[in-house]
Amino acid sequence: MVRMIVSSSISGLRKTALEGAAVVGFAALVLLGGGAGALAQPSAQPRVPASNAEVKLSFAPVVARSASAVVNVYALKTAQQRVNPIFDDPFFRRFFGAPGGPGLQAPERVQRSLGSGVIVDTSGLVVTNYHVIEGADEIRIALNDKREFEAEVLLRDQRTDLAILRIKREGKEAFSSIELGNSDELAVGDLVLAIGDPFGVGQTVTQGIVSALARTQVGVSDYQFFIQTDAAINPGNSGGALVDMAGHLVGINSAIYSRSGGSIGIGFAIPVNMVRVVIEQARNGSKSVRRPWLGAALQRVTPDIAEGLGLPRPTGVLVQKVVPDSPAAKAGLKVGDLIIAVEGQGIDDPESLNYRFATRPIGGKAALAVNRAGKDVSAVVVLEGAPENVPREEVKVRARSPFAGATVVNLSPAVAEELKLDTTATGVVVYGVDDNSPAAVSGFRPGDVIVEVNGEKVARTWDLEQLVRTPLRGWRVTVARDGRTITALLPG
Repeated sequence: MVRMIVSSSISGLRKTALEGAAVVGFAALVLLGGGAGALAQPSAQPRVPASNAEVKLSFAPVVARSASAVVNVYALKTAQQRVNPIFDDPFFRRFFGAPGGPGLQAPERVQRSLGSGVIVDTSGLVVTNYHVIEGADEIRIALNDKREFEAEVLLRDQRTDLAILRIKREGKEAFSSIELGNSDELAVGDLVLAIGDPFGVGQTVTQGIVSALARTQVGVSDYQFFIQTDAAINPGNSGGALVDMAGHLVGINSAIYSRSGGSIGIGFAIPVNMVRVVIEQARNGSKSVRRPWLGAALQRVTPDIAEGLGLPRPTGVLVQKVVPDSPAAKAGLKVGDLIIAVEGQGIDDPESLNYRFATRPIGGKAALAVNRAGKDVSAVVVLEGAPENVPREEVKVRARSPFAGATVVNLSPAVAEELKLDTTATGVVVYGVDDNSPAAVSGFRPGDVIVEVNGEKVARTWDLEQLVRTPLRGWRVTVARDGRTITALLPG
């Protein structure tokens, strides 16, 4: 069994099971003595190095330039401990009390997790992973020189697994920061360094190469376009820096494949071009990240589809549906179009296109290369945020029914973006569910699109509000979830 491990916390790691096993080949990069800037030929005979320069090959200058900007991120979360259910009985609580003293509260304990972060601005702006600080009540930053500071969260973006923090400082102290590179300039085989705090042992630097680019089937975040590296990354490295040989930040280390919980040479980093977008929105005071919206449903090109289209190999994405009055519609895209590039960058799957759009600013334009019925055409898409063109009309269901405790809203592209749904979807969606409510017990969860209730179509939130007013002993409910339609009989 090969596991995907989000390499963040020493106290607890999130893991996702993956089917099958991965077979990985390793290639050693060997530097041999020879002429300046030359690689020794295979037939060259080994010889004794002729100078100190041939003996000493070091990444120390790169580390000196970048390591001081890599920090430790300590996230503290207060959680109540579970107590014996016997204390739920009013008789025992009255005569014997309960753990926690006056007020009969369960005792609390502090959960600590450790990750890494990168200072990207001398004012103390820090990038780390969302999962490093998720649910934290207090966050502390430890610098490379052992000083510690409190930090505040400026922006959390679960969809990219990124968070932007600011170090709370006195006065106008300038912190060491790292320069952002360009992840689009990386090539497979480039040397990179991973800097972080694995297993809490202290700042550690590991070296490797870029093993692959544009990994889109990793399953860690919604915008998947990861840099794969064999530089050793372990739990605690999450949020740390992946730097190139110029000392520039090219990625934020986030996850590993592992059988044991330790590095086996397959690590993944979020490209810095995605990170840059989140940083800029945090600098502008945004509390959430707005991204360009295409307004089209896309389909991956399989080998069979490629053969049917006469393509030499599976490439690009097919347009399945175009939302009226969307940027895609205004650009002239049509159902059946094959999008093969965005701004000259090749597209192999929907994740690649989403990444290319997500790394471009709203208000700009994106040139698309399109194959339409065998002919090459171009389209220019204006980059706009997803609109809320249908009023939410939020309803909290209180009537006695399987929906009691659920909050529902009307779907719009903006709501679909928030809930990670297809932005072409319409109807009524579950936006939130109260804990231990009838809706929670019935199994509803945010993102469920309510299709029918007792044979009646649900198009707007007031339809559902009307349908649940009359108590019934049984309910027939149909919902759409994760591309599937589910029908269930639920008690009243």
